[in-house]
Amino acid sequence: MTLFIFANQRILRYIYGNVILPDKSGQDLKIRKIMAELVRLQKYLASKGVASRRKCEEFISDGLVKVNGEVVTQLGTKVDPETDIIEFNEEKIEAIKADYIYLMINKPKGYITSLKQTDSDSPLVTDLLKDIKERVYPVGRLDKDSSGLLLLTNDGDLTYKLMHPSFEKEKEYIVTTEETVTKRMIERFEKGITIEGYKTQPAKVKRLQLTKISMVIKEGRNRQIRKMISKVGNNVLELKRVRVNNLRLGGLKEGEYRNLTKCEIKDLMSD
Repeated sequence: MTLFIFANQRILRYIYGNVILPDKSGQDLKIRKIMAELVRLQKYLASKGVASRRKCEEFISDGLVKVNGEVVTQLGTKVDPETDIIEFNEEKIEAIKADYIYLMINKPKGYITSLKQTDSDSPLVTDLLKDIKERVYPVGRLDKDSSGLLLLTNDGDLTYKLMHPSFEKEKEYIVTTEETVTKRMIERFEKGITIEGYKTQPAKVKRLQLTKISMVIKEGRNRQIRKMISKVGNNVLELKRVRVNNLRLGGLKEGEYRNLTKCEIKDLMSD
């Protein structure tokens, strides 16, 4: 019989079997048959639409998740959804509705997408969602100094499909640079560039002006395009995302957002 102990709680759980055990106060605690009831914390969070499992693992490691009032950072922790009180970012998980919301926003520069607001002077992109009561989360990265198309949702499956490189969802950016983008620079982008120990996948690049290009990538590493431009001896002045897969920013004004259509959601969810 395998014993499961949840840290900082006066509960002893057996993975299987119906038994009676005393807790620390001397009271008998009936342990139900919970082999099938206990679930991994990251799986439970993803099922509630917080984010993909991998992203939920990051949230756990970053100390954003509490179980019964205690911060849990150990991956693989199992919980009982029926009895445990689970919080994410100081909000009880029950408050996250099962109904999924899919939004596209035209993020202005100056707004950050990180849930952990390290820059206290900068507003969160979710501050722009004035009439959205449900909790939604940004999909992927779009740094403070960048603008354009950003998706927000509470559907963990969609988040996973858009962020995991194996699904190869294209993301298009309009990049304005300080110096002329030469033919040699474009060739290097198209072949892949080694930055910080990894080689980027080949990008699709089209020159729009001497200092403006369209760049399409399938990855989403932190500040990837800025690092690629810097690697070839140039600097980014403006960076705007205009497309994710077949979803385009269109005429959506800065700071505005809208719900995605069923067809747009289906396209993003497709393999």
